[in-house]
Order: sequence, then structure tokens, then C-alpha cells
Amino acid sequence: MPEKTYHLFNRAAGSEKLFKSHDNYFYFLKKYAEHISIICDTWSYCLLPNHFHLLIRIKSFESIIDQYKLLKHKEVRKNDNLLLSDFIMERFSNWLNGYTKAFNKSYQRKGSLFIDYTKRSLVETDNSFTKVIHYVHANPVHHGYVEKTDQWNYSSYASIISHGKTRLLRDEILE
Repeated sequence: MPEKTYHLFNRAAGSEKLFKSHDNYFYFLKKYAEHISIICDTWSYCLLPNHFHLLIRIKSFESIIDQYKLLKHKEVRKNDNLLLSDFIMERFSNWLNGYTKAFNKSYQRKGSLFIDYTKRSLVETDNSFTKVIHYVHANPVHHGYVEKTDQWNYSSYASIISHGKTRLLRDEILE
């Protein structure tokens, strides 16, 4: 639903890896920006070798309608929630399918890379929001990839604590 915050997560099918190289992580984020930034804002993310976590906020109805019109060259009624929901899901599908095709080509493999669907959990309270931000960034420690959160290169943690330019909703997180 527009203007709601969700924790999204997905994993590789079977014992596959989603990311085998440094370039894979950055290509995944590049494709994410291309496909997803038009429909949602990002609070935080963490990419691990076999799964990922995102904390996102779906943009407003008006913003999504504008993007729909721009990409589909069709009109849409503001109260057509099903159409907008399908459009949002299509953006996520295009992102993951596009990454999978590039990954498969690069590693001479075929078939699905991700499990069937991306799971989502609605984040409704400030307390839950804070817990998810921590969970997302602590995931590499939990799985034993690093000893401290700031040692993992493929999460939003460094961007949140820095003063550099970012696409994240850093100021809102820190508030």
C-alpha cells in the first residue's frame, strides 16, 4: 500500500548464491535503483551472499500514478488500487528477473535464482521500525560474515552514519 513501510526479504533458491563477486552486489543495487526508486524510498538494506533485506516506504498514490502514466502511456484512476498494486509488483519482478538474467548469463547458468516470491512484513510502529533497522544491519554479524556491523561492505550502514550523499532516507532515520 502506498505510504506504508515494509521489511522485504528474499533468498536464493536452494543452496545458490545471489552474489559471487563485488560487482554482483553493485549491479544488484544499480538495477534496484533503476526499477524500484520510482515506486519506493529506501530506509536501509543489507545484501548477503544468499539473501537480502530491504526496509522501504512505498511512495504516494500520486507519485505511483505519475510513474505508471510515464511508463505505460495509459491513464489510471486514483482509486484503482489493484492496478497500482500490480504495477508495484511488476517493478519488483522486473528488477529481480533482470538481475537473474544478467547473473545467469555471467555464470553460464539457467533457471531461477530467487525463491518464488519476495516476502514482506508491514512495519507500523516506531519501535518495530528501529528493530528492523538494527536487524537489517546486524544480519552479517548474525550470520558470521563479520564481527562488527561496520565491517560489512554491502549494507546501508556506512551510508547512514556518513555525511556523504545518499539516496537513503538517512535524515528521517536519524530523527
